[in-house]
Amino acid sequence: MTTTTDNPSVDFLSPLTGPQVGRLVCLALAVVRRLGYELMYRDGVLQPTDPRASGPILGLSNLARAIAHQDPAGWPQAVERHFTDLIRRLEEGVPDPPADPERALVQRLVPRAALPAEWTADRPDFLPGLLSVPAAEQGDVVTMFLNPSDLGLTWSAAEGFGLANLRRRTDTVDFVDVGGVQIAALTGDSFTASRALVIDAVLRDSLAISTPPSGLLVALPSRDLLLIHVIRDLGAIPALGHLINHAVRTYNQAPGPLSPDVHLVTFTPTPTWYPATSAHSPTTLTLSPELSALLKEFS
Repeated sequence: MTTTTDNPSVDFLSPLTGPQVGRLVCLALAVVRRLGYELMYRDGVLQPTDPRASGPILGLSNLARAIAHQDPAGWPQAVERHFTDLIRRLEEGVPDPPADPERALVQRLVPRAALPAEWTADRPDFLPGLLSVPAAEQGDVVTMFLNPSDLGLTWSAAEGFGLANLRRRTDTVDFVDVGGVQIAALTGDSFTASRALVIDAVLRDSLAISTPPSGLLVALPSRDLLLIHVIRDLGAIPALGHLINHAVRTYNQAPGPLSPDVHLVTFTPTPTWYPATSAHSPTTLTLSPELSALLKEFS
């Protein structure tokens, strides 16, 4: 279905309402037109009006999430900044590969659905729907290397460099008390959730704790947020409820969504990831067999 600014669908630009989607699309089309591109809106994306014509394809979903809770009076300036910066980066072209991959590569979690299927068919998920990919930061641009041979590296070598550098990153940690249980909320930058790949380093360096014998509950709803509860007793059950609510809300509203799910992590001795639930809804919650068995130890 092709949509214009007359009645754009809300299906692709959650959490905006219909009138908000219409306003965002109008603002976005006006900005890119001033920047020299004649585009149309379709299914959450700005794209050339003529499918045979060359031109940028620009997604609106992260922008919609970013401005959803801003003062509407500031939307024109936010949209202007967003597309001016984005078009500038596109016109500058892809950054050169890093001269020193061993220092530059950082492993990054990316939704499989965000990448062309043919690029990722041979890569396993780290968690359902999430891939671990070598990436590099250059200024405010993050470049992913799905074919590390472009850097003269094997996948395993690039991944090794990426994980080593991910371990060296730091987090901002806030502890939140919810009904007597503690949740650690880690933030910092767009690689924060990717630190789940090195969860042992997060425990040691950011939370300053040794390996917990009963494991963790972990959620990574968006790329700049990692939520952790250390399981010590049956307080894990209310913690799970809080994590589910926070993860689903953030996944549905924040830029850079990764996963709405909560995971159980045990250490035997290396980290092993399991689902924390087998089903949940606003009225029901079914623990996964692994978490159910673990919590029976506290009964």
